[in-house]
Amino acid sequence: MAETRACERCGTPFVPRREHARFCSPACRAAWNREHAGDLKTGTSALAWSITAMTDTTQRLSQVTAWHQAQAFAVIAEAVWWVTMVDATLVRHHLDAYDAVVAGQVFAERQITEGTLAGLRFVRNRIGDEADLAEFVAAGDTDPDPGNGHITGWRWKPVPEPKLTALAPRGLAWEMTRYQAYQAQLAGHPVGETFARAAVFLKQAVADAPALADG
Repeated sequence: MAETRACERCGTPFVPRREHARFCSPACRAAWNREHAGDLKTGTSALAWSITAMTDTTQRLSQVTAWHQAQAFAVIAEAVWWVTMVDATLVRHHLDAYDAVVAGQVFAERQITEGTLAGLRFVRNRIGDEADLAEFVAAGDTDPDPGNGHITGWRWKPVPEPKLTALAPRGLAWEMTRYQAYQAQLAGHPVGETFARAAVFLKQAVADAPALADG
């Protein structure tokens, strides 16, 4: 039996078709937005700040050399955090703009974008739990030679299927979907490519959100 949630606007039980679904219909989402205009204004300011932090962090990736491994892992972890934070906030408060950008992509591009963001959510959840980021990223050569390059060329590692026995069935299904996305869209790919793709999409969604664009 499919898991149901109560709509945050009208209380009607519904089966979520996406992980962060909160409303049973677009009408309820629009009504909730009207009723919480003040909350959304505050959220918009926070999102604008988060976008700036995400942009700064992803740009710093190209400035960190492989020789500074501790700094490198710290910047990658920070980029994971900000990308997933912006993604979740857009889905929660600006879903129409988010979905419009997704709908404007061809099917193959949409799969890559959605898989990339889901894969980064998987990394965020695991490093926020018991895993270490080094389990996900293959660090490059630590030779200090100036020609060594930057960490944008480091690659995500394939990882074994996680043990998720503590999760409820629906939570297990969501996390396994994120794991599969990680394996398909992140594993074997450079971290710089991953964050660049995610940042381009999220900044486009922000640009297409009327409240944010007006601000």
